Formats: sequence, C-alpha cells, structure tokens
Amino acid sequence: MSQATTARGQAPVTTAWLVLVGISLCHMINDVMQSMLAAIYPLLRQEFALSYWQIGLMTFAFQVTASLLQPVVGAVTDKKPMPMSLAIGMGSTFFGVLLLALAHEYWVLLSGAMLIGVGSSVFHPESSRVARVASGGRFGTAQSLFQLGGNFGTALGPLLAAFVVVPLGRPSIAIFSAAALLGSAVLWRIGAWAEGRRKAGTARPVRSLNLSRGRVATAIVVLAMLTFTKNIYTASISSYYTFFLIDKFQLSTQQAQLMLFLFLGGMAGGVMLGGLIGDRVGPLKVIWFSILGILPFTLALPYAGLATTGVLTVVIGLILASAFPAIVVFAQELVPGRTGLIAGIFFGFAFGMGGIAAAVLGVVADARGIAFVYKICSFLPLMGLLTVFLPRMERA
Repeated sequence: MSQATTARGQAPVTTAWLVLVGISLCHMINDVMQSMLAAIYPLLRQEFALSYWQIGLMTFAFQVTASLLQPVVGAVTDKKPMPMSLAIGMGSTFFGVLLLALAHEYWVLLSGAMLIGVGSSVFHPESSRVARVASGGRFGTAQSLFQLGGNFGTALGPLLAAFVVVPLGRPSIAIFSAAALLGSAVLWRIGAWAEGRRKAGTARPVRSLNLSRGRVATAIVVLAMLTFTKNIYTASISSYYTFFLIDKFQLSTQQAQLMLFLFLGGMAGGVMLGGLIGDRVGPLKVIWFSILGILPFTLALPYAGLATTGVLTVVIGLILASAFPAIVVFAQELVPGRTGLIAGIFFGFAFGMGGIAAAVLGVVADARGIAFVYKICSFLPLMGLLTVFLPRMERA
C-alpha cells in the first residue's frame, strides 16, 4: 500500500484501496442504472409512442431530482456525516429500476426515473466523502478511481440494453435490480468502515487557502460553468446520439448503441487519466487541456463520415472526461471541509442543469432536426476560456 503524510509531523495515512474499489464498484452499479435509462429511449419511444420532448422530460425528471437534492444532502452530511445512508440510496435505485421494468403508463416511467435520481442524490455526496477519506492524500487518484466505476457503469449500460433488454424486452430490466441489492450490501459495509473512521477521528485535517471569499466564490462559479458545459454536451450524446446516428447513417438500434458505448468507454478511460495526471501536474493544467482540447473534434463531428465519427466519438469522450476529477479536486481544495457540498454541486446541480439542457435540446430537435442539435453543441467547448479566471494554487 502507498502512503501519504497528512501534515508535517503527523503519522502517514494509508490509502484504503479496498474501500476505494468497493465504492467504485457501487458507483458502477448506480450509473449502470442511470445509463440504461438513456440507452432504452429508442425502445421506450417505440413502445409508448414518445416524442423527443417526452424523452427530454424523462432525462429532466431524473437529473433534476438528483440536482435539487444532492447539494442539500451534501450540506447536511458536511455537518453530520451519515455514511450508513449510502445503502438507503441504493435501495431507492432498486425500486426505480423495478418501475421502469413494470411500467404501463408514461407517468410510471417518470416516477422510476425520479427514484433513480433520488438514489443518485443520496449516493454521490457521501460516497465522494468516503473516497476522499480513503485516499491517503492521493486525492486525484482516489477521485478518478471513484469516478472510473461510474463511467464504466455508464459505458456498460448501453451494452446491457443492446444485448439483454432489446432482445428480451423491457421487463428484463428487472434482472438488474439484483445488482442494486448487491450494491446496498457492499455500501452497508463501507458505511460501517467510514463511520468507524469518523468516530476514531482519523480523517485528514483540512488546510485553509490564502484566498478571499470573493475569489473562492468566483472560482466555484467558473468550475460549475465548466462542468455545466461538459454536462450539456454529455447529455446531448447520452439522450440523442443514437437517434442522430440512426437518422444520419441508417444504423440499427443495436449498432447505434454500440457507437454510444465507444463514447462512454472513452469517458471511462479519460476520467482515470485525468486524476492520475492531475496528481502529477496539478488539476488546473488538466482542466485547460480537457475543456478546450476537444473543440476541433466537436466541430468536426456533425460533418464526419461513419468511420471518422467512431474515432471522434472515442477521442471526445476521452478528453472531455479527463476534466471532471480535476474540477472536483480543485473545488474541494478551494472549500476545505465541505466535501459533501462540493460533491452535491458538481455531481448534482451542474448535472441537473445538463438535464434541463437535454429537455431544451429535445424541443430544438423536434423543431429543427437532430443534426442541428450537434451543430449547436459543437461550439460548447469555447466556454473553456473561463478557466483563465481560476486561481493558481500551490500544489501540496
């Protein structure tokens, strides 16, 4: 095991790799359910005769439920950590998955999406805190490993939808509720470990920065805007990319879902690289490269052929995802001791704003066509220029 020193003169704190792997596994389970929701949109659209607006509303119902609750959950658990609540959040996801499988009306689908959102809102703030406590000072690496599970789950969802749900039908979604029960059991053990750490007082002490409140607030807003930009583009892919590919290249539903897997797989690789590199060169450099670095590729995507589109899909996912671990670690350093609130803002609020954008993009797609959506979104990385307003902090 590797070690990192908590502060000058204190004993080293060990990186709890088993806990990090466990929390990453549960993040994978949580996000498999989330991405499966988006991946079965073509199936739901056909079965329930849904419009793009209704599909956007489902994304809105899921993401905004998580968005509204996550900062509140994070703020509350900053004052009183509740690691045992992790298992309860996964239970909400369990019931949401069952509703998606058994629904016979559109409002039941919305209810299932909202329950999955509630589970996500409980899971992310507290699990992000557990990952930081277990990091042993390797904050970027721990955040990347934690997020890797989520991104891998997001990438796995479309594959499970393509090869299980599509052939067997929507009721087969209920099979995956067993994974949520497994996740609850694992999270119960992890919660007990984290509670023991908290009571023993072995969590790392916070360190303050020599920055004014105004400077910190500006930096948090900029980081939230960068995450918002990333999530708009990600929402455009997760909600409508399969329709774009079917419309432009006449692909089958399964072929389009495999292309979506390329994007999500690229994101899984990018999120791990972002944390590892950020621990070495600092998160600010990673943020600069990630947000602005994808601009040439997003601009080319709406006009590329099928083979080139596949390559661009991987590259965009890889570069875009590398920013998120760096953004979260940067924000946690700006506001020491408020890990839950930061997780709530960046996993929840900014993510929920992406859900609102998905609903708006659905209206645009109905009015102007799905290809027009990607022409608009191709310019989003220009928001990366806001990085110039972030402070340059000395690396610990």
